[in-house]
Amino acid sequence: MSEMPPGAAIERIFVVEADYGPDVAERRPPVRSTHLERSLRLRREGVIVEAGAFTDLSGSLLMIRAEDEQTVRDLIESDVYWSAGVWVGYRVREFGLMIESAG
Repeated sequence: MSEMPPGAAIERIFVVEADYGPDVAERRPPVRSTHLERSLRLRREGVIVEAGAFTDLSGSLLMIRAEDEQTVRDLIESDVYWSAGVWVGYRVREFGLMIESAG
């Protein structure tokens, strides 16, 4: 692996692609506010790096800081989108996020 240039570093995070069910148009609106409030809180706490939904209503993409994959799975499965059936499946992948370093 090549050296990083000055001022650059790689942070290990996790990317989650969560799939919406076929009835997302009915399931999402009643729980969306609760989901977004939690997501904003987790973003302020630095757990969520980025999050959003695909505009074709096929699913969501989240970038999450966590110690391990199981922590990420617990976070997804404790979200109201999971319990309400908005998300019906998901994939977790480790990701090297380029960040600015102090040196």
